[in-house]
Formats: sequence, structure tokens, C-alpha cells
Amino acid sequence: MHLKSRKYKKTPEVCRATRLRTYLVRSLVLAAISLLQPCVLLGQANALNQTPTPASLGIGPGICPEFSSADSGRESLRLVCLRQPVSNENITARNAIIIGFVGGFVRHDDIRHPEVRFAAYLRDSYPSVVHAEVFANHDGKSALRRVLQLLDTDGDGVLSWGEKQNANIIIYGHSWGASQAVTLARSLGRLDIPVSLTIQVDSVHKPGHEDAVIPPNVRNAVNLYQTKGLIHGRPRISAADPDRTHIIGNFHMTYQDRHINCDNYPWLARHLNKPHHEIENDPRVWAQIASLIESELSKTNSAVEASLSSPSK
Repeated sequence: MHLKSRKYKKTPEVCRATRLRTYLVRSLVLAAISLLQPCVLLGQANALNQTPTPASLGIGPGICPEFSSADSGRESLRLVCLRQPVSNENITARNAIIIGFVGGFVRHDDIRHPEVRFAAYLRDSYPSVVHAEVFANHDGKSALRRVLQLLDTDGDGVLSWGEKQNANIIIYGHSWGASQAVTLARSLGRLDIPVSLTIQVDSVHKPGHEDAVIPPNVRNAVNLYQTKGLIHGRPRISAADPDRTHIIGNFHMTYQDRHINCDNYPWLARHLNKPHHEIENDPRVWAQIASLIESELSKTNSAVEASLSSPSK
């Protein structure tokens, strides 16, 4: 008697259960990383409840004066700090609002992470032009309230059509923070507020969030990702309305032959999930993000697409 193998079609319930299991595994991994992470900062094994600040790390008001290959947070901005910022006379966008989101369970003010340092770089480089602020990825509502507050230039509590249309908003994030960047853009779209640019770095899906389809209120969007390790980013984003949103590209970053300092994460995290942290700390990534943002501020065409890795199709 011959038994034929039976093929079972996945039901919606099975698909949902699979997605839930994936989310739970990722959550446990990210939670473990976040709990372990403070213990290794500069050899301070008892710093579990302390988040480092610029003062505690001996960092002065400028974010770029010194570099150390032993400090991954500073090393990640090495190429950014070698750039010449756009001069004020060449900047056409005024009162730009730049919102960053950190990944996992990282705190919004954890200076070890380049998302936080990059916002400080923007504030230092463009003090009269840019408001740059970083939020935890689970604090999207606070980020939305802050953006609306900043857009309300006359302080009357109501956004006029002009205040909305004059918005110059850029949003970036890593991991869950990249997913939250798209969610914030979508929330602004429901209020008829345009977004100039979204930047996703190794975007990891969060339940209830849609990070693969960019809403039509976003003018430009870019996705940088890697495909290795336990947690890896979404390889492709697309536009809900291609006539209104330009996808700059889906850029595949690789690290097989490239050393990236990830000492802002503990030993276990660096070995279990190294590529996901390498892309976060990659100086090339932050240099390209700086180029994109400067192009938005000066409203010029950027050569970023040519200098990045080949986009995935």
C-alpha cells in the first residue's frame, strides 16, 4: 500500500500563530540584550539601572571632537564628522523636525547608540535650522504629540493648513525603531501632514504596525537592511502611491569582510545577533543618512544612491 503525503494549506490562524511566535522570540532576544547591555559599559558591572549620559562618559558639548576605535558610539559617526555640514546660506528648509527612534528596549537618551549621538550631531551642526529629538520605539504617541507641538508655531493649539503644509519632517530609526518611524509617518498622514523623508535601518516588524508599505504623505523613503543573524531587517519597502512617494532604494548591506565595532552591546548579543548590531553601528550607514538629510535640508539631488550598495529588487 502506498501512502501519499498530504499537503496542508496554511490557514489564516496558522499564519497568525507563526507571526506571533516569531514576534515573541524576537521580543525575548531583544529584552535579554537590553537587560544585559548596561552591565558591560566601560567595565562597570553594576550599572544595570544607570543609563549613560554625555557627562558620565566625559563627552563635551560637541559630538565630533574626538574618536576612539574602542567606542562604537563615536566610531559609528566617524565618517559623518569628516563631512562638511551644509552652510546656512545653502539650506532652504527651515524649522526642520527630525525624529529618531532607537531599537529594541533601548532608552531614548542612551548615548552609546548612534541614533542618539546622530541627533546631537544634527543639533550641533544646524542649531538654527533643525530640531532633532530621539524617542524609544514604544513611545510613538509622545513623538507624535511633540511633532504636533513643534508644528503649532502660533501656539493656538490648532494646526492651520499653512502650518501643516510648511512641515519639514524627517524620521529615522533602527530595528523596531524603523518600524515605528513608518507608523509615525502614517499617523501624521491621517492628519494631512506631509513627511519629507523616512529612513529605515534593518526594520523589524512590530505587531499592529505596517513597515513594508510607505504611506502616501511621505515624499521620499529609503530602506537599508542586512539578511544575516537571528534578527534581520525587512528586505523591501514599497510605496502605497508611487506617484506621491519616491522609494530611493532597498539597500543590502553586508559585513562578511568588514569589521564593525559593536561594543555598545554585550558579548552575548554581539555573537547571537551581530549583523543586526553591525548595521546600526556602521559608519557608512550614518554617513549616507547624513547625506540624505542634508539633501532634504538644501533641497538638492543627492548622490547617495550611487555610493550605497546595489539596491535589492
